[in-house]
Amino acid sequence: MYDYLVGIGKAFNFTVRLFGQIAKRPFEFKEFMRQCYFIGNKTFMLVLTTGFIMGVVLTIQARPTMQEFGAESWIPGMVAVSIIREIGPVITAILCAGKIGSGIGAELGSMRVTEQIDAMEVCGANPYNYLVVTRVLATTLMLPLLTVFADAVGLLGSYLGVNIEGDVSFVLFISRAMGVLQFSDVLPATIKSVIFGFIIGMVGCYKGYNANKGTESVGKASNEAVVMASLLIFFCDMVVVQITALIIS
Repeated sequence: MYDYLVGIGKAFNFTVRLFGQIAKRPFEFKEFMRQCYFIGNKTFMLVLTTGFIMGVVLTIQARPTMQEFGAESWIPGMVAVSIIREIGPVITAILCAGKIGSGIGAELGSMRVTEQIDAMEVCGANPYNYLVVTRVLATTLMLPLLTVFADAVGLLGSYLGVNIEGDVSFVLFISRAMGVLQFSDVLPATIKSVIFGFIIGMVGCYKGYNANKGTESVGKASNEAVVMASLLIFFCDMVVVQITALIIS
């Protein structure tokens, strides 16, 4: 119990330090842009492929039930709300937690084990600003953008799924899908994506930056980053959904 509370305190201090370092100059803009490119390039095709399959499968599975109630025309709207409000942000975040969070944890963990971070501190550099701030800001920025692409490709997959057994024009499909969406659907999803991105970057950096000595600690940091980030994503999603439901009602 004591170790658990100490770990929470260290994580809290690590996070608070981030907000203090963001305002400090100089800002490592080149490293920030490099991380944005790395994160986007590394997960882009994975997110697109998953989003497309997600849209197709959701449409095909919903069709029989919707047909029983004579509500087949509501499939585009149902899929759009499901993907944009919940499935798109969460699935994209989980994919990035596994791909990006583990990579950050392993990268910083290996730098800690090989004493590269210690060397930066001895040379008078600010490793926290260079390694942590840039990566957390990059994940916070890129995850909402990746979610937008996942949502768009998910709707495209849904359109193809609808036309497997039907004949709906693309304009009509988009009209039905967008017609049911409201600002209250898009805003919470955007907020969740930003929070998820922050969680992935923060957890990955914390686990890697504070890795213990020894080669096995690199794998441990990578694994713990994925597990912890995934749990926090689901917990945060539950909280945001509850808050959104209370505000809307």
